Amino acid sequence: MAKTFFITTAIDYTNSPPHIGHAYEKVLADVIARYHRLKGDNVFFLTGVDQHGQKVQQSAAKAGVPPAEFVKEVTQKFVDRWQKLDVQYDEWAETTSERHKKVVQGVLQRLFDAGQIYKDKQAGHYSIRQEQFLTDKERGPDGEFGSEWGQVEFREEENYYFKLSDHKKWLLDYLERRKDAVIPDFRQTELRNAVEKLSGDLCISRPKSRLGWGIELPFDKEFVNYVWFDALTNYISFAGYDAKIDSYEKQSQEFRDRWPALQIIGKDILVPAHGIYWLIMLHAIGFPTHQMPQLLVHGWWNLGGAKMSKSAGSVVDPFILADKYGAEAVRYYLVSDIATGQDTDFSEERLVERYNADLANSLGNLLNRTLNMAHRYRDGVVTKTGGDSLLAAQAADLLRHYENAFERFDVHVAINRLMEFATTCNTYIEMSAPWKLAKEPGRAEALDHVLFVLAESLRIIAVLISPILPTPAREIFYQLNVREERQRFDATWGGLADTHHLGKPVPLFPRIES
Repeated sequence: MAKTFFITTAIDYTNSPPHIGHAYEKVLADVIARYHRLKGDNVFFLTGVDQHGQKVQQSAAKAGVPPAEFVKEVTQKFVDRWQKLDVQYDEWAETTSERHKKVVQGVLQRLFDAGQIYKDKQAGHYSIRQEQFLTDKERGPDGEFGSEWGQVEFREEENYYFKLSDHKKWLLDYLERRKDAVIPDFRQTELRNAVEKLSGDLCISRPKSRLGWGIELPFDKEFVNYVWFDALTNYISFAGYDAKIDSYEKQSQEFRDRWPALQIIGKDILVPAHGIYWLIMLHAIGFPTHQMPQLLVHGWWNLGGAKMSKSAGSVVDPFILADKYGAEAVRYYLVSDIATGQDTDFSEERLVERYNADLANSLGNLLNRTLNMAHRYRDGVVTKTGGDSLLAAQAADLLRHYENAFERFDVHVAINRLMEFATTCNTYIEMSAPWKLAKEPGRAEALDHVLFVLAESLRIIAVLISPILPTPAREIFYQLNVREERQRFDATWGGLADTHHLGKPVPLFPRIES
């Protein structure tokens, strides 16, 4: 059975409304998944929602509804929003599902039986907002806990702990051997520095007396699992992992064909959740070192150089933007205007500027001009004449750089190369001046050559832009009258028949007026 390209994003917490950072992560994952589907790879794209926790329990109580009803309503909003941005996932994870619960409890039981989980008493200052015990490292210069921790109280309680520190050396050795465990590489350096400082074990439970909304510990019904083994385990529970099987090699063929995953996450959850807790959890339940997931870490969308903050009221809602400018404009801006792994400032003016310059003025204009000229001068029929074109060499160069950029996950680089090619095609129109050739009967073959290579260039552009803008790509194919079987990853020159009938031109990217 062929190996599957497994891509997943961090699941969204149902107590926090999605902002532009969440949308970027989902669209980036969708673009990468579509690229691999285009190449003919088997793809399994997983995303979803994290539905448990004290904050959800409190929000449900405040709304006067049971937690299950609260998360069901919020989850539907997430589903609707990703659909609006044309995010096409293969599996949707909900941490309240029974199959997820079985895997979480199975993993916990195995680790408990192996002596990797123990019970202990902890006393200290507890942040109610962040649902965690604090240490002196969290104190400010004045010795006080900052406002980001919300209400802090002294608390003493028993909980269960996972022996995280037992696996520190393994994780350091793994990061030393695998240089691309985390992308970009400076994030791997950041992770390694954090692992060096690792000490102590991981609290993985909360007493039911104060948190009833969670997955019950299989070995103690007075406690529920706290976030880590619940939320993180979704990456394997929804991919077909069976917690009753203690050997990775004995897992189902379906799961082993999918795993390991490319996990796309924000920089704020690399340390400690995904880079430390998750990798160690997998190692502890028997995943081989060579079957660890690869972590693609993206940066933040800021406003005025500062991180967006719900409490400060500085959050951009991508779905309001989609209503205002269209989903295509938002998708294009999100993945073209930020370098993967880096932070960038959100700018609504920049969104409009990039859409108008790249899509309306360049690509849209190229499509409209080419089809209009073909219908005016040749009744919509383009015919192959003459030898190779300069555009053929440019298209081959584009394809090489495009594929290299996607293999490095530099989606913005691939898009920029694609738009450069569209600009080259528009320049080619100006240089060849088909309107002049049409007036000279002796230049008929030259006119045919120009129109044909422009149509072929547009076909290649449609293929390569389809992961980024799937709906407009389909419209370009329709206007070019290119059948579905030619819409696969056939971006090499020569895809059109020697004589090809084009469809009618319809303006595709109307300009956004300020």
